[in-house]
Amino acid sequence: MLGGVRIKHDLGLAGHSDADAVMHAVIDAMLGAAGLSDIGEFFPDTNKKWKNADSAKMLVEAVGELAGIGMAVTNCDVTIVTEAPKLSKYKIPMRERIADLLGLDISVVAIKAKTAEGMGPIGAGEGLAAFAVVMVEEE
Repeated sequence: MLGGVRIKHDLGLAGHSDADAVMHAVIDAMLGAAGLSDIGEFFPDTNKKWKNADSAKMLVEAVGELAGIGMAVTNCDVTIVTEAPKLSKYKIPMRERIADLLGLDISVVAIKAKTAEGMGPIGAGEGLAAFAVVMVEEE
């Protein structure tokens, strides 16, 4: 899973939840932008509730945490760095899914995919990285 979309590939990501690195990056960006710590504090891997959890549900909970302090996400920008799989056909479905979960128009959600040009562990196909930046405003 990446960005709430099932990606067809012979390898997957390992994690306590469903390991959706894109959703986790968005959650961390949201919590940080609102001054609320990080994903590990809100969804610890020591809590069995989050074992194999759908990261989309975690994102919805994070939206609720922001709403609880009178804030909401107004923009979301994600960059995924991976050698494979190629993500071009998945970018729009990811944008749609994240926009839906955040209650935003797709026009303010961006997904970009890059490679590491063969460098380092990501370039060797040993993993991927996802980075997110969000803007939050008081509701």
